[in-house]
Amino acid sequence: MSRCIFYILISLCAMGSFLTPLLASDRPNIVLIIADDIGWNDLGCYGHPQVQSPTINRLAEEGLVFDHFYLTTSSCSPSRASIISGRYPHNTGAAELHTPLPKEIITFARRLKEAGYYTAQAGKWHLGDAAKADFDVIHDKGSEIGDGGEDMWVPSLRERPVNQPFFMWFAALDAHRPWGPNPFSGTHKPEEVVPPVYLADTLPTKIDLARYYDEITRFDHYIGEVEKELSRQGVLDQTVIIIISDNGRPFPRSKTRMYDSGIKSPLIIKWSKGIDHAGKRSKALISAIDIAPTILDIAGVDIDDSFQGKSFLPVIVSPEREFRNYAFSEHNWHDHEALERMVRTKDHVYVLNLRPNNSQNGPADSNSSDSYRDLVLLKETGRLNAAQADVFLAPRPYEELFFPADTEQLHNVAADPKNREILRILRLTLSQWITETGDTHPSSLTPDWYNKENGKALDINRTRGEMPGGVDAIFVNSKGPF
Repeated sequence: MSRCIFYILISLCAMGSFLTPLLASDRPNIVLIIADDIGWNDLGCYGHPQVQSPTINRLAEEGLVFDHFYLTTSSCSPSRASIISGRYPHNTGAAELHTPLPKEIITFARRLKEAGYYTAQAGKWHLGDAAKADFDVIHDKGSEIGDGGEDMWVPSLRERPVNQPFFMWFAALDAHRPWGPNPFSGTHKPEEVVPPVYLADTLPTKIDLARYYDEITRFDHYIGEVEKELSRQGVLDQTVIIIISDNGRPFPRSKTRMYDSGIKSPLIIKWSKGIDHAGKRSKALISAIDIAPTILDIAGVDIDDSFQGKSFLPVIVSPEREFRNYAFSEHNWHDHEALERMVRTKDHVYVLNLRPNNSQNGPADSNSSDSYRDLVLLKETGRLNAAQADVFLAPRPYEELFFPADTEQLHNVAADPKNREILRILRLTLSQWITETGDTHPSSLTPDWYNKENGKALDINRTRGEMPGGVDAIFVNSKGPF
């Protein structure tokens, strides 16, 4: 197939006019690589001056980088459930941490498998047992996937059948705490680390960040090994490589939060036969629920109504195109009781907090870290700056509004009278999304299971409360405002 004809077909597919199935030989292979707890701007291609991510940086130069890709939640398993199902967390039946996807939820992996793709998973799973049936092979045992979760990536490519297009769900444990043995330890020097303004500028915090950066470098290394294996097999040019993260860095005021430090993710796509504009960046607003339908679109597979996202293949073909007007996110239980909703546009971030009396210290693994303890020491001596104090603040604002220039979401302008009209519009938009997608806000949520001050498990009888969306939202397919 000539390059010209290929792009005509891709464009027709993007416009929904590609009515006949792709031949197996024409179907691209797809490798989705998911980082664990890597912040969107903790990569060189997103401007970080210190983190060593040479493979990802090169793939960004050879592919397409998205500057406005947002997750549906900043929480590990609910985020992954959302990605694989193309649905909002409260529509998956798995809105809280460590809750499995129910069997009723259709994944894009199932649709690929039904369409003739070989599907394999290697690394962190975190989605329960039902969705495992959508893969031909599962490699999720700690004894085989290694400390960073990447040890079975290359073997999975080598054991695949050669006569089928393939999809690989490669999910790292990097850079989730605790920091484990790492051949790249010491790559980043603590004395050179510059912590974000909401963390303490202290040596223990810098050491903590440096070790986190070392795990990012290990993640980057294994992506390079995957690329080498694809090249060795002669299929690199016909393989789509997609790199994302499931939530922000595992530090205070990042993971679990509705700010960019928690909810924004890198998105890099390398596709030699489908991207004719290497090194470009897209400013289109993309949601994590759009990953599933886009992969199906690339594969020439019909997109079910159950997928609440939409394919952004037209943006891959033409990066200058706009896509969404709105991206929605939610914060539900992740070690601690929480109930927040967020809507983002290109111009505004609006956060609604339905548990404003609760502080937002972060998840248990972050609260047991040196970085958190350094903030506690600053708090005890009265030396917190405003951004650091936000970690402990209670009660919190019921509403928050931020503008794009405030890239760290440090200055809430919801109370400014001149913003009344935009507040009214965003309230209505979020309310419409809540209603149309069947979101619910139970009074009896799952309570705290961990001590917010030190991350230790509470001596309680662990019980689950009512999950947002309840049992009915898994049958709601409305996409909400787009």
